[in-house]
Amino acid sequence: MNIIFIVLGMSAIFYVAYRIYGTFLAKKVFALNNELKTPAVEMEDGLDYVPTEPKFLLGQHFSAIAAAGPITGPIIAGIAYGWVPALLWILVGSIFIGGVHDMGALVASVRNKGRSITETVRMNVSKSAWILFNLFVFVTLIAIVVAFTDVTTSSFVNTIDLGNGELVGGGAIATSSLLYLALPIVMGLLLRYTKLSLTWATIIFLPLVGVAIWVGKYIPFNLQQILGMATPLEAQKVWNVFIMVYCVIAAVIPVWALLQPRGHLGGYFMYAAVIVAAIGVLFGGFKVTYPAFTKPMGDAFWFPMFPMLFITVACGACSGFHSLVGSGTTSKQLKRETDAKVIGYGAMLLEGIVAVIALSTVMILAKDSELLTKSPNFVYASGIGAFMQLIGVSPALGISFGLMAFTTFVYDTLDICTRLGRYIIQELTGWKGWFGRIMSTVITGGLPMFLILITIKDAKGNPVPAWKVFWSTFGASNQLLAALALVGITIWLLNTAKNKKAWLFTFIPAVFMFIMSSWALIRMFITATVVDGVFAFPAGANIIVPIACLIYLALAVWMVIETSRAVASRKGGRMVAPPAAAD
Repeated sequence: MNIIFIVLGMSAIFYVAYRIYGTFLAKKVFALNNELKTPAVEMEDGLDYVPTEPKFLLGQHFSAIAAAGPITGPIIAGIAYGWVPALLWILVGSIFIGGVHDMGALVASVRNKGRSITETVRMNVSKSAWILFNLFVFVTLIAIVVAFTDVTTSSFVNTIDLGNGELVGGGAIATSSLLYLALPIVMGLLLRYTKLSLTWATIIFLPLVGVAIWVGKYIPFNLQQILGMATPLEAQKVWNVFIMVYCVIAAVIPVWALLQPRGHLGGYFMYAAVIVAAIGVLFGGFKVTYPAFTKPMGDAFWFPMFPMLFITVACGACSGFHSLVGSGTTSKQLKRETDAKVIGYGAMLLEGIVAVIALSTVMILAKDSELLTKSPNFVYASGIGAFMQLIGVSPALGISFGLMAFTTFVYDTLDICTRLGRYIIQELTGWKGWFGRIMSTVITGGLPMFLILITIKDAKGNPVPAWKVFWSTFGASNQLLAALALVGITIWLLNTAKNKKAWLFTFIPAVFMFIMSSWALIRMFITATVVDGVFAFPAGANIIVPIACLIYLALAVWMVIETSRAVASRKGGRMVAPPAAAD
């Protein structure tokens, strides 16, 4: 079978879902109303609250949510369980769970003066649930920052041999990334202080992103050689510090100075990757050769596919992180309520397409392909490189584009996470002004920096990359965060929606995600602590996994208890019900 039928078929289904189910959600569930002023308009301050046109905001929001998750997750899941289970979950999850979750978190925040999803929980459940949810979110954010930072910097110090003497990665990707980081700063300053229009800024700076990718291999920034370090791991730690310092700075400066232009360019970068993949799908003649169903390492199929498939695909179908972006930064920039349909629901379906494209790079591989032993970013980059050869791009440049795209998607998320962590600490402490911004950001950036700088070793004393340790719990915690966010949105709808059945469209997804995520965390805890049927407290690097599992489960169960009490007693805060939507 040609992959064109699968990718185009999925795209068509997503479009129909946007037109039909997205419209249903906008009108019948969330009752979007343009007569209501959004926080961006009502509270505009030029710093966090900035009304933004949807064509600009979509790129920023999309690049913020579509990081490594929709690429890495589907590739790992497709290799482990076959492309059919992964494809089906991407389809169902994006339309009926992920899109609903994203749109609900965005609208609830807009109706609550741009406050985060955690504040929605406080006003509709209880203060205790608010504190628990904040703690859960903050711990998850720290894990995301650690994992994503280490993944990003690993591409700055490692290289890939293409087999013909050419090397891709390492210092070349580091140079390209640094140039990419500088471009949006210049773009933001020009947009702010000159008469340069967004259209012309896009025309000027987008080609410069391509130049940054091309020029990287000619002026590689090899930190290991420059500093005379013995191993790539030492250089990577320096890069980790640099990235964390950048995150701290990015989280306190105005959104126009970096966040908006970076998101705009990053969004087009994502669009470019989608277009390249579309060319490969339409004209490449690539056949589906990978098995539709597989068993990971010889295990049974149904278990552990249930529940591990759902947390492995992760952001490709649903992501709790999206609720933090939507209610943390995007809601403060939404110009009109009806824009929530394209920004919230539409962006999640676009991410579903990215996940399908990532999965297609597995589908075109043979069962015994050597690429299957490589890391997911190499599988993705190799697939993108194969697609780009159709338009005359050399394999080296094509794979460089794929690696840079992967790195950029991760890179773009880091400053968002740090900014969101700053918001949470400020909400918990009540810190205001520049002191609150700086102190909250330093705390948010300092914790992951401490964890990243620790040299983690396995049971045999061998160094283990930090991202491998923290990534193992990221999927489960991220999906569980989505479940808890859906719980908060459900209670908000119970308290405010005029449609008395509106809450069912978020409650059913919440129950499903909670069961699958909790099941996965329990399974991971048992796997890490039970050896040959005997409980054994883990040593070395593995100690992080069971402890993280217990923390996530304890916070989640506690919050569910608080929520159940609030529903049973019908006590707690109440948000003002919005006026009926205009005809």
